[in-house]
Amino acid sequence: MTVVITGMGLFSPVGRGVDATFAALTTGTSGLSRPPEGHPARESLEVAGVLPPIDPRTVATGPETKVLDRVVLFALITAAEALADAGIEVGRDVDPARIGVIVGGVGGMSTLEQQVIARTERGRAAVSPYLLTGILPNMASARIAIAHGIRGYSSSVGTACASGAQAVADAARLIRAGEADVVLCGASEAPLFPTFADTFGNARALARGWADPSEASRPFDRRRNGFVLAEGAALLVLERAGHAAARGARSYAEVAGYGSTTDAHHPTMPRPDGEGAADCMRQALARADVPPAEVGYVNAHGTGTKLGDIAESTALGKVFGVGGVPVSSTKALTGHLLGASGVVEAAACALALRAGLLPPTYHLDDPDPDCPADHVRDVPRTSRAEFALTNSFGFGGQNVSLLLRRTTGAGVRPAGPGR
Repeated sequence: MTVVITGMGLFSPVGRGVDATFAALTTGTSGLSRPPEGHPARESLEVAGVLPPIDPRTVATGPETKVLDRVVLFALITAAEALADAGIEVGRDVDPARIGVIVGGVGGMSTLEQQVIARTERGRAAVSPYLLTGILPNMASARIAIAHGIRGYSSSVGTACASGAQAVADAARLIRAGEADVVLCGASEAPLFPTFADTFGNARALARGWADPSEASRPFDRRRNGFVLAEGAALLVLERAGHAAARGARSYAEVAGYGSTTDAHHPTMPRPDGEGAADCMRQALARADVPPAEVGYVNAHGTGTKLGDIAESTALGKVFGVGGVPVSSTKALTGHLLGASGVVEAAACALALRAGLLPPTYHLDDPDPDCPADHVRDVPRTSRAEFALTNSFGFGGQNVSLLLRRTTGAGVRPAGPGR
């Protein structure tokens, strides 16, 4: 059964929406900067991907808005935009029982931190009765379902930085199994608060020491020294192709295959031989019955960490041969949105296939010889690729690969850059 992407909601450091996001990724517009004065994580982060403040009352109503974490706010914003982009109104365009929602991420941890501080400083009476509905990982999916009357499958995914990509894979599996016609899927993350920032900082995982913060994220570059923490969300509308055609919808791309494996190696470090990641990519290709030679682009996980970039490069070489496929990492501009990164990057792959334009890795001035690849550097590369693959790898050895296929995009609503 063919599964296509018919809608996108994107909210990341490089912009909001399809047009702004793809334009930034192909023109080198960075979303990374020093956190502004007054930001709660300013003392913990030299550089970050920061989104603007959001008034919860513009997104939701009721007393619970007082403890509605940014994770939920981002998810509600991108869900509404994805459904609108797909031209879907639940109950009119899809049976409420035949649409599902799957949103990944760690949940409202900043709200938990704030409430712990409140209790410590002011006592038990300071703890909000709405705390649980502010922090539970399933609240993003639940709030979306409530807001749009979605009565089908609803779930949250917690596979660390692979969560969003895993949500897309799970959604495609749900549709292929005939259990849904439409699934809203992706991830939302809001990790820019002191405790979360400090744990990565103390682990020496974050980029540091850069005079120009916008150049701190440097995947595959010899001078890279860590990743840049960022916040945001991305949700995609996945739809059974026959259902989309019946309502005259256009598609961005087909979800042709997906892979999901576990390294079984270490809680934080990837397998040095890249075999878990390689197996994951092979799995995605096998599900689509697509040989490696037909893949025309890989959007790498590429966070800018020493071990991670090398392990992924090793895995890519095993699957495609060294230099066998154009590779880039858009995290050079977006930073690392943790679980939400994989969905932003899946969207980037779909838009790249539609536009025939591959976004490059910016700031790749001196490629690490331990990361050999056909790097797309500095400027976009024109391409007639039919297939693009994106990788997401997370703590615990979680690996997810998504294989997308270019479609004609036929339908009544225009798609992609410039609409």
